[in-house]
Amino acid sequence: MLAPREVDEYVLPTERRVIRFRRHWAVIVSEVLQAVILFVLLALGAAYLPQNVVLDNLFWYGALLVLLKTSYKVSEWWVEKVVVTDKRVMLTKGIFTHQVGMMPLTKVTDLTFERTLNGRMLGYGTMVIESAGQIQALNRIDFLPDPEEVYEAISELVFGDKRQTRSYTLPGSGFGGARARRR
Repeated sequence: MLAPREVDEYVLPTERRVIRFRRHWAVIVSEVLQAVILFVLLALGAAYLPQNVVLDNLFWYGALLVLLKTSYKVSEWWVEKVVVTDKRVMLTKGIFTHQVGMMPLTKVTDLTFERTLNGRMLGYGTMVIESAGQIQALNRIDFLPDPEEVYEAISELVFGDKRQTRSYTLPGSGFGGARARRR
């Protein structure tokens, strides 16, 4: 009831899923690190400040708020998924308000991916999808895992032979292991 729908439920029977992924885990690293630092500071404060009921309650509720906020951010990352079919690119996100953004592949005029030094070391990049004179719902996807593979898959769909496109799931995206090819 409250759980977001599975992204494959939005794929039409006339479409074929080519690639599906969730954004790279590096997108939530800063949030988790902030939570760890705040937990350490709260634990140090509770250990070294004088024992007081008010301070103990403040530390406990502070830790609870940090835990809730971090859990929400990680859950938000977990439910956000991108699916590329042979006809469109879709982005689903949201826990309480579920949103589905979509761009038809027929509108794609240019593809670009960028990789910073951190992105090259950790295996993520940014995909910029440009369309004919408009800014679409999916014009930029940050923290894209394995951007070369996604770039190749979308390029093959947009600019290549439509009958020969491959279908696979990125390894490490939380959806299974190695590529599963279909024809």
